[in-house]
Amino acid sequence: MTEQNRKHADGSDAPAQDLRSERDQFLLKFTRGARITDEFLREYQELAHRLQTVEAENAVLRAQVEVGDAIRELLRKIEHLEQEKDDLLSRFRRAEAQSSSVAQRVQEVELEFANLANLFVASNQIHASLSPRGVTRRIKEVLAQFIGAERYCMYLVNRENTELVPIASEGVPGGQLAPVRIQGSVLGEVLRHGSAFVSEDVPPSQGSIDRPAAILPLSIDEQVVGVIAIFATLSQKASFDTVDFELFKLLGQHAAAALVSASLFVQAERKLPGLEAFLDLSI
Repeated sequence: MTEQNRKHADGSDAPAQDLRSERDQFLLKFTRGARITDEFLREYQELAHRLQTVEAENAVLRAQVEVGDAIRELLRKIEHLEQEKDDLLSRFRRAEAQSSSVAQRVQEVELEFANLANLFVASNQIHASLSPRGVTRRIKEVLAQFIGAERYCMYLVNRENTELVPIASEGVPGGQLAPVRIQGSVLGEVLRHGSAFVSEDVPPSQGSIDRPAAILPLSIDEQVVGVIAIFATLSQKASFDTVDFELFKLLGQHAAAALVSASLFVQAERKLPGLEAFLDLSI
């Protein structure tokens, strides 16, 4: 081979420098691609982490919203229950007030019935006997059991209409009782005016013979014929009440009449009047 040909051959077979450059460029491109891939992976990981964080925050927010809705629903229920409670309390107070009013009225009615029963029994007791002693005993029972009298005396006026004579008493020794002049005495004032007297100076349990707690006029057909003097009541009786005054009135209207009727019946030898005494009563 000639020198010229050898040189030509050497020039055409020398690519080493170009291949290395191409290799370096390829490696450079590969390295840059790997770097971009690494950067992409890091950004992907960051985005994935951020997504997880956002999803977690979103879940927390959803839970808070759900809790908030539940709380609002609970608050609405609580408000509704409070309204129901207030309504029930209002109805209960109205029912309680009505119940208290009804109970008070029932007590008043029961007291009225008890008072009426006392008056009914007292009236029956007074007229249940046709003997003066029996009538007197029943008058004493009414005074003691219904009025609570402890010391008392029943007086009738004498024929001359000048004195009140004691005919029956309780709790007072006989020696302490004597006829009382009508003129100038408290008993006589009650007899003349026909109005009951009740002392307001001391409690009825602290009355005395000189200052009776109460004096009741006894009348027959609107004529006052005697009095009952209640000197003192039992210690537990602090004052006279409404039923006591009703009993005063009942005794005043019935006691003397029952006593006189019983006396006349005994004088007639316990014989009833003849039929002629009841004829023409309508005239």
